[in-house]
Amino acid sequence: MRPNHEIPQEPAAGDADALAALIRISALANDALMRGEIGLYTSLIRISEDFVLMSPFGGAPSRGPDYTPDRIAAMGRFFRNGTLTQELVEGWATRDMAVFATIERTRVEVGGLPLQDWALRVTQVYRRSGRGWALVHRHADPLCHGISLETSAALGRGAWSV
Repeated sequence: MRPNHEIPQEPAAGDADALAALIRISALANDALMRGEIGLYTSLIRISEDFVLMSPFGGAPSRGPDYTPDRIAAMGRFFRNGTLTQELVEGWATRDMAVFATIERTRVEVGGLPLQDWALRVTQVYRRSGRGWALVHRHADPLCHGISLETSAALGRGAWSV
């Protein structure tokens, strides 16, 4: 039997239960994504039309209209055989907005690379509307382990490579 994944639709201002539910749903959805289960992911997370993703791979941010059915299906093929645990760093909520910062630790095959550990620092922003909660922003970076000032400066200049 599938657990109940519903997010409260009418939380009071600063409702800790609504924030906890969003955090839990995020972990379940992203864990499903790491297994390539895009159908489960999209059943749990609604991406807003004005969504902005700042991917851990860098480059230009992608936006809600970029997420066509073909692109969403490709996301499901990009991740394979993974698991995810999510560590909450901090979270905040108002009546209509929730923001939380997490560390996502995964063991996953990504883009054809062999199974390996990944750790991402992630910030997510959800907005409540008449249709419930929608993800409006996600920013992720792979800097959990820290880098030197020199490496950071090289990345900022676009001059660093492996």
